[in-house]
Amino acid sequence: MEFDKPLAYRMRPKTLDEYVGQEHILGKDKILYRTIKADRLSSIILWGPPGCGKTSLARVISETTKYKFSRINAVTSGVNDIKRVIEEAKNVFLNPTGKCILFIDEIHRFNKLQQDALLPFVEDGTVILIGATTENPYFEVNKALISRSMVFKLEPLTEDNIYEVLKMSLKKEEGLGRYNVKIEDSTLKKIAEVSNGDVRTALNGLEVAVLTTQMDKDGFITITDEIAADSVQNRKIMFDKNGDSHYDNISAFIKSMRGSDPDATAFYLARALNGGEDPMFLARRIVIASAEDVGMANPQALVVANSAMQAVHMVGMPEARIILSEAAIYVAKSKKSNASYLAINKALDDVSSKDTGIIPMHIRNAPAEGMKKDGYGVGYKYPHDYPGHVVEQQYLPDKMLGTKYYIPDENCENS
Repeated sequence: MEFDKPLAYRMRPKTLDEYVGQEHILGKDKILYRTIKADRLSSIILWGPPGCGKTSLARVISETTKYKFSRINAVTSGVNDIKRVIEEAKNVFLNPTGKCILFIDEIHRFNKLQQDALLPFVEDGTVILIGATTENPYFEVNKALISRSMVFKLEPLTEDNIYEVLKMSLKKEEGLGRYNVKIEDSTLKKIAEVSNGDVRTALNGLEVAVLTTQMDKDGFITITDEIAADSVQNRKIMFDKNGDSHYDNISAFIKSMRGSDPDATAFYLARALNGGEDPMFLARRIVIASAEDVGMANPQALVVANSAMQAVHMVGMPEARIILSEAAIYVAKSKKSNASYLAINKALDDVSSKDTGIIPMHIRNAPAEGMKKDGYGVGYKYPHDYPGHVVEQQYLPDKMLGTKYYIPDENCENS
């Protein structure tokens, strides 16, 4: 029956020594490794992308702890399931320790009520919580739970990590050791590369390749590069347009434009489009960057970005990718100045926090003739009546005289 389960499930480690990757938190000198080995675990949140080993680490803990181990999935469980686990943990006949380790997969899917139901039992030590999430727990998990837990960030597995697991799967009986598989190391490394840090994707792809390839006349199942590529298919991109990777990617896109790197700009734009990002969202980001980061160094950038946004709206995907690329690269390649951005921020700060005085009478509006008797508009000098269409007169309130908001730098046009 065990062999009916997916290879990724069968290859989950049972001990810390079998666990591959995450050396930054599971090295032998690290606190998480030591607490698991000593069975002195406190509540933890495991945060990382799919396939990086969160559930596998929970399974290792379940195999090594003396405490009762319970598991629920936040998608299918509710408050009643939490109460059941608590009752079983407190039953001295079933559980003499009076404690349990509760693993909650996808804990970010628990609503506030469900998370609050856990809190008192985590606080009094009845429950040692292990929460696993692909989302940023600082945004998605109750702050009270976070404050009572240690948060560990798991990284995507390296290609070397995944290659090591693939090699083990070909040797172990519970893996693919029952099959006479012939595969080059270079092919295994290509599977590891296209899985993009997700060991589950790599193992599932290898299993599909083995199970769908006929044995040759010499008794081998030979996996070629072509078979492997067909089984794993497209490179898996870790991008969730509603999740944490969305914010990371859009941040990298904006900072690449700001940093004048057209290649990185194109790369992060491609990641976003490949992940299903809304093209209009991307177009708006380009418009913002054209004003915030290019500004007066090249005012034409705002015109280009705004035109691109309108064109994207009219054309749609897939052709909109070309328009977005042109606009984003134009912004990236433009000279940069944030003088306008700094000017409005400083002015907003002043008008919201200071007594900035009153508008000078000579530049006030005087729509009615009688208002001029009170000084409205009196003394105003019309600039076009003067040489160069410029005339010296006071525009700022008395209290703000001498204040500089717009301070052009060497890149600014007409500075």
